[in-house]
Parts: sequence; C-alpha cells; structure tokens
Amino acid sequence: MPATTEPRNEIDYVVPQIVLASSDNDFFDELVPAIKDTSKESRGYLLLHALSQYSDDREADIEKICSTNHQEFTASVNQLLHVREGTVNLTREILRLNQANQASTENFAEHKKALVESRGVRQNIDEATQALTDCLEVLRLANQVHDLLGKKSHYAALRALDELQNVQLREVTQYSISDMIQKSVPTTKKLIADAVMTDLNTWLFRIRETSQFLGEVAFYHTEQRRTRQKQRADKFTYLSSFKLNSALELVSDENIEFDTLDNEDVQVEFTPLFECMHIHNALGQTDKFRAEYAATRRQQKELLMPTSITLVDSEESSLSELLEGIAGFAIVEKATMKKAPGLRATEDVEELWDSMCQTSIALIAKALHQVDNAEVLLKIKGVIALFIQTMESWGYPVGALDNFLLTLFEKYAELLKRRFSDDFQEIISTDDYMPMPINSLDEYEKVVNVSWYTPDKPADELRFPCVLPFSQMYPLCCIDIRNFLNQFYFFSDDHFQQPRIIDDKLKTSLDELLSEKVCHSLVERLSSQYLGQIVQILINLEHFEIACQELEQLLVAARSSSSVGGSIILVATEQFRSNKKTAEKRIFELVNSKIDDLIETAEYDWTAHTLEKEPSNYMQTLTQYLSNIMNTVLLGLPTEIKELIYFDALSHAASMILSLPLSPDVKKINPNGVAALAKDVRFLSDFVDTLGNPILQQNLDELQQTINLMQAENSDEYYDVSTRNKKYGRVDALNGPLLLEK
Repeated sequence: MPATTEPRNEIDYVVPQIVLASSDNDFFDELVPAIKDTSKESRGYLLLHALSQYSDDREADIEKICSTNHQEFTASVNQLLHVREGTVNLTREILRLNQANQASTENFAEHKKALVESRGVRQNIDEATQALTDCLEVLRLANQVHDLLGKKSHYAALRALDELQNVQLREVTQYSISDMIQKSVPTTKKLIADAVMTDLNTWLFRIRETSQFLGEVAFYHTEQRRTRQKQRADKFTYLSSFKLNSALELVSDENIEFDTLDNEDVQVEFTPLFECMHIHNALGQTDKFRAEYAATRRQQKELLMPTSITLVDSEESSLSELLEGIAGFAIVEKATMKKAPGLRATEDVEELWDSMCQTSIALIAKALHQVDNAEVLLKIKGVIALFIQTMESWGYPVGALDNFLLTLFEKYAELLKRRFSDDFQEIISTDDYMPMPINSLDEYEKVVNVSWYTPDKPADELRFPCVLPFSQMYPLCCIDIRNFLNQFYFFSDDHFQQPRIIDDKLKTSLDELLSEKVCHSLVERLSSQYLGQIVQILINLEHFEIACQELEQLLVAARSSSSVGGSIILVATEQFRSNKKTAEKRIFELVNSKIDDLIETAEYDWTAHTLEKEPSNYMQTLTQYLSNIMNTVLLGLPTEIKELIYFDALSHAASMILSLPLSPDVKKINPNGVAALAKDVRFLSDFVDTLGNPILQQNLDELQQTINLMQAENSDEYYDVSTRNKKYGRVDALNGPLLLEK
C-alpha cells in the first residue's frame, strides 16, 4: 500500500500544477514531463485517473457553486463542458504523444545500442591507431639514430637511442617490436662506439700528420721569444742574465698572446676527442676508451720515431723533422691533459716523453760520427737547444737533453781543436820566419788589433813600409786563437746549462793547442841551421808568452759567474817562457859553431921569424861576423838577449883562441908568435870596446892576462902568489906553466 500511495500523491500533486498553468506553454511544459514519467513507469492510467478525478472534483465544486446561482452555474457548466471537451482532446493528444514517445523510446534504445556498439569499435580503432602511432614513433627514432650516425652526429644518435630505449620502448612493451628493437640496442651502441672511434682515429691520423708542422710553429714562436728577449737585453743590460723560460722573461712576454694550437698557420680542433669521450662515458666504457686511446698514442709514438737519421744534410732537415714531430706530439699530449682532465695519466705522458727523448738521443748519438765539421755540429746544437726551450715552456723535463748537450759539446770541442790544430800546423809550416813587413797604416792597425802586441811608438810616428818584430805566423795565430775562443763560447748561446764546463774545456783545449801545436812545433824548428830562423822563433816565442799572459786575463773576464773565481794559469805560458831559453841556447850553439869554424881557420906561425903587421884574417872575419849578426839577424832581439849572446859568443871565442897555443901540436912558441896572437886579441878587444858595454870585456880577461904572462920579461912573477893574483889572477893555474914552458 504505501508504495501505491506514494505515486498517487505525487500525481495528485502534479495534476494541479498542470491544470493551473498560467499559459499554454507552461501547461505543456508541465504536461509532457508528467506523461513521459508515467509512461516509463507504466502509470499512465494513474495520470488519467487523477485528471478525471480532478475534473470530477471541479465539477462537483461547480455544481455546488451553481446551486446557489443558477445563471452562474449554467455559465460555469458551459465553461466546464468546454474545459471537458478540451480535456478530452488533451487526453487524446496525451495518448497519442504517449504512443509516439513509446515508439521514439524504442527507437532511441535501438540507436543507443548501435551507438554503444560503434563506440566499442571506435575505441578499438583508436587503440590500434595509438599503438600504430607509438610503434611508428619507435621506428622513426630507430631510423633517426641511423640517420644521425650517417651524418656523423654520434652524440645526438646516442641521445636519440637513449630516448628510444628509456622512453619510447616503454610505451610499446606489449608489442613484439619492442623486444626486437631492445635486442638491437647493444648492437647500435657498438655501431655508435665504432663510428666515433673511426672518427677519432681519423682525427688522430690528422694530428700525426700535423704534428711536425705544429712543432715547426712552436719552434718559430720560441725563436720569436728569443728575439724579443735579446732586444730587451740589448736595451736593458741587466736582463741579459735572464734566460728564456725564466720567470722574468715569461712576465715580460705575457702581453704577447699566441696559441700554438690555434693560430693563422695551424688549428687543432679537439671536438672529435671530446665527442668520443662523452659517448664512451655515456656508454660506461670510459676505462676502455682511456686504455685504447693510450695504446693508440703509443703506436703513433712508435711510428713517429725513425730507425735512423742523418746529420750531414745541408739544412739539418732530418733532425729538424724528428724534433718538430716529437714537439708536436708532446704538445698535443699536454693540451689533451689540460682540455680533457682524467683522459691521460701524467705517468703515461711522462713515459712517452722519456721514451721519445731517449730514442732521439740514441738516434743523434748514432749519427754523430757523420759530423766532422764544428759549424755543422753547432747548427745541430742550435736545433736541439730550440727544441729544449720549446718543450721546457710546455712543462716537460729536459734534463736528459741537457746532459746530451754535454756529449755534443765534447764532440764540438774535439772538432774545433782538430780544425784549429790543422790551422796552426799550416800557419807554422808555411811561415817564412822573417820580421813581418807592413806597407800601410791600415794594414798596421789590422795587425795590431788582432794581435796581443804593444807598439813601441804611436802609429802616427811610424813610417811605412816598416817591419814588426814577429813573423806573419804570430798575428795569424792570434786571429785563430780569438776565433777559437769565440767559437767555443758560441756553443753556450741560446741554451746551455753548464757554462763552467765550457770554461774548463776551453782552458784545457787552448792550453793543449798552444803547448803542443804552437810551442812544440816552434821548438822542433830550432833544429834549423839558419840563425835568422832561430832568432825569429825566439822573438815569436816571446810574443806568444805575452799573448798567453793576456789570454789568462781574457779567460778570467770571459768565464761564467758559476765558475770558481781566482786567476787562470796556462801551462803554455811557462812552456813558451822556458823554450825561450832553449832558443837562446840554440842561438848560442849556432853562433859558437860559426865562431869555432872561423877560429879553426886560424894559421898561426908560433915560431915566426918576423912580426905580423895586420890582425889575422880569421879575427877580422870573426869580428865582422859578430858585428853583422848583431846589426841584421839579431837586430830584432831585445837588448838584454843580444848582450847575453855577445857575452856567450865572446866568452866562447876567448876560450877557443886560448886553446890554440895550448894545442898539443904546438911544441914551442917564440915572441913573434905571441905577438901575432896578442895583435889579434887586441883587435878583438878594440871591437868589444865599440860595443859600448864594459862588462863584455870581462870575457877577454883570461885571454889577455895569459898573453901578458907569455910576454912578461920575468916569468918568475907567475910563481909568486901575491904577484900572480894581482897580475894574472884569471890565468888558469895549469895553463900558465904549460904556456910558459912552450
């Protein structure tokens, strides 16, 4: 019951709303929903019943009202009939609408069923379309990876592959295409890794091909720095003590910007290396890549080093190419360490550098035997020094190369010594051993400037032509000595860390040259029988002694600040000094030999019956000879040496003359014979007086006292000790009695 009452109450509520609508539109607005609701719930009869009940109720009300007022009632009845007629029509219309609504509802249900079915199909289509779209996107990305590989966009390809694997494939995991592509990912990654390694190997090949030119550019830049440093040193002398790569030089040159790896001549692009690093890092293969890269660089290092080089080509191109290639290789290694930290271990780079240094040193040392010219070796040292300074500026240790320069220096010193030894030998062997003639002031100044010689007179007081005391060999040797000094110190130009060794080696080599080649060669020529040559050798020895003393001072001034202080003593100085005595003795020997030859020609008639009126021929010849050699051959000798020669010659002559009457062949001497000897001695004494040196007369004292004894009227005086000491003190105690007996 309650369930039936509730719908009825609801309809009872709705009917007044329908009937009492204020307009036709409102009427239909209320009526139509009521008909639809009751039709759905099959309660149309209730609506009809409610409407009929409402009509009856209204009719009863009308009759009640009309009972009191018939006219009004009649009017109301007519009105009601009219309403009833309208209600019947409305009811009929409602029934028609109800039937139409039922028909449309059935039609709607059919359409709805069809719509539901079409929606299912559409959903399937949409799902299939989405799946196809997702799969196409996956395929597009897969193709894009290969397209990017073809364009060498390796990193973009790897990123696309990563997106494909981690994003797109997750959306199509339910499809078999996902498994297929997922299985191909490792292969694709390997393709990317292989492709980027191929590009890297191409880059490394180009780097290897560029290494030499890169080294050449680096050498040129170092040469420019040298030039700028030299200009600064010329302008400010205190800067000359600061070498290339010193802190001051680096600060002074810091305003000059130059990138060895990126300039107008060469550009080294590291992008392939960075890309390869990034890709291997993304693939988790950093250690593998680092090992492969290190192995490749080791192989390139081996390819860089030749099996042999030559050092005697005109431009030292073989050595330059080797060192430029090493420099370029090492510069790339340093740049790689800086631009890609962690890729190259410091130990690996230093190992490669040490290996290249040792190999290059071995190659150069092996080829050194080809070099027999000091200038060529100096050029070789210059190339190596340029290499050392370049690599030192890049932070590489160069100790092994500095030590190798010592080997080069030993070879250089040996070649210099050999060359100048030959020069000295030729100068000495071709010298004429005559005082050097000078024809003009210009020639005189040139000789004085190159020689260690202090003229006795100013140049403006000289008259040309004139002669200098030394022979031509002396200034020529002086020139060679100066060149020898300069060329020795040439080795320390640009770069040499052991200047003290140069100082020591120069002293030793110069000493050996002067002692063994100059002094010894001059002494060997003292065996000559030509007095003029011996005299000239003596004069040359004296000037070489002076030159050695000057050289000692020059070596002290020229030696480096790192050398031990104190004076420098050349052994050659003492050798020249001592061999002057040897030359003097040889002069004495030749002069005395000539004196012997002249005195041997003496023909005394010790028992002559008449007195000789003129001095003997040999005596005149002897004095003439002594006078001539003093004014010609011995003229250039210092006065003290000439006096010493005179002293020795006169002493020897007196001894030889005294030996004539003492000869065992002379049995008896008469006064005429003594007078002839006395005349010759007096002639000799007069000659000595003309020399202007009273000391020379002492050499004739014994001879004169012996003659006085032989001419004495009372020979018994000789046996009186007091008288003998007074008048015949220089007479030999054995010779006096023997001559008196004769």
